Amino acid sequence: MTAPASAPAPTSPAPAPAAEPVAGLPADFRWGVATSSYQIEGAVAEDGRTPSIWDTFCRVPGAVAGGDNGDTACDHYHRMPQDVELIASLGVDTYRFSLAWPRIQPGGRGKPDPRGIAFYDRLTDELLERGITPWVTLYHWDLPQELEDAGGWPERDTAYRFADYAEIAHAALGDRVRHWTTLNEPWCSAMLGYEQGVHAPGRRDFGDAMRAVHHLLLGHGLAARRLRAAADAPRELGITLNLGTSTPATDSEADREAARRADGLGARIYLDPLVHGRYPQDVLDDLSARGVTLPVEDGDLETISTPLDVLGVNFYSGHVFSGVAEDGSTTGEDGLPVTRIIPQGRPRTAMDWEIVPERLTELLLRLEKDYGLPTVITENGAAFDDTVSADGAVHDADRTAYLAEHIRAVAAARAAGADVRGYFAWSLMDNFEWAYGYAKRFGLVHVDYATQRRTVKDSGLWYRDTIRLTRQATAG
Repeated sequence: MTAPASAPAPTSPAPAPAAEPVAGLPADFRWGVATSSYQIEGAVAEDGRTPSIWDTFCRVPGAVAGGDNGDTACDHYHRMPQDVELIASLGVDTYRFSLAWPRIQPGGRGKPDPRGIAFYDRLTDELLERGITPWVTLYHWDLPQELEDAGGWPERDTAYRFADYAEIAHAALGDRVRHWTTLNEPWCSAMLGYEQGVHAPGRRDFGDAMRAVHHLLLGHGLAARRLRAAADAPRELGITLNLGTSTPATDSEADREAARRADGLGARIYLDPLVHGRYPQDVLDDLSARGVTLPVEDGDLETISTPLDVLGVNFYSGHVFSGVAEDGSTTGEDGLPVTRIIPQGRPRTAMDWEIVPERLTELLLRLEKDYGLPTVITENGAAFDDTVSADGAVHDADRTAYLAEHIRAVAAARAAGADVRGYFAWSLMDNFEWAYGYAKRFGLVHVDYATQRRTVKDSGLWYRDTIRLTRQATAG
């Protein structure tokens, strides 16, 4: 998501609220924190791990702020037991983390490396010993570089390689892990990586991006089928999408069309084939007008629509769209219809994303109505410009207020009929924030990257207390 360049500076939305029970959340509601492998693990060349597309992208001059990379990140690979203790101290019952494909299956083909699997074995056991449910994401963007060299996600073969890797991971961890997410945010993989070029692998070709969309979804379906076939006990199988809302600025046809286009390429091109087994016809027509055809083969949509148990929702903001440029034109210099984000005049995070928690309620109700799947908020959080106070604490009132508003938005959606079953804060700790390097901090836990010292922020303490009070209220 990108906000207009003229947006005001980030501001705090409200004073930090006191922790209190959240009404309307059931006793079995899941509370969690989330991370991803490349953002925290480090140890990129240890125990057989081969380079991912992010290792390569970080070496491209100017690709990542400050020339940063994930070589060390939060050093989680070496500090994992202490980090699990930290997770337990927050009182959550679920930890969502991703597996590093090039650590488990170096090069993306062939036999697994037992050293890479051993790390996730230990992590899984550490979590279970503390009563924390492991929630595994198979792919959070760290494609083995060798597969990108062979064409990456625009090539159909990558979907089959992903299914092989998923089967390897499940064979190693499936005896203890019951919750499996195939892909994290395929929109980002396809659009930021292959169309906009701001994420790895840094390519800029719209046709490649659309081919990547289809092959990511195909890879999901192939992997889901293999996991279902291999399971000897019930599994909760899902995919995680980054979703927002697309609202027309006015009721004019131009604005309604702009919102439709944004929703089509941002949400429905994923949700419709996953749930309904078809791509939206209006999206296909839009692509055809741009000379692009999705590489759908017989049986693909049946595979992609393998039934899901849960839909992971990553939410950070919602947008208002206009189909009219500031100069009054409805067609851009590229010859395409204008699809322009209109500021809503709301406070913003350090990522320049507007804070609109009511849009989360709106989104969850739309998902319930149109797709009917149980949902879990697999990511929600905010970056702010945190500072460590003289007392050694991080008093992040802005983040605490953000979390409180969005958790209330989840409760409001449940009260209105949405089947929302959990909320995972992004993120456990400050980490490598992709093209922003280490400049943006999302964590409930502050990380001093020079010393790797972890400090629970006020928001983390508030989250812990809110979980405890909500559980006490539902138990009583």
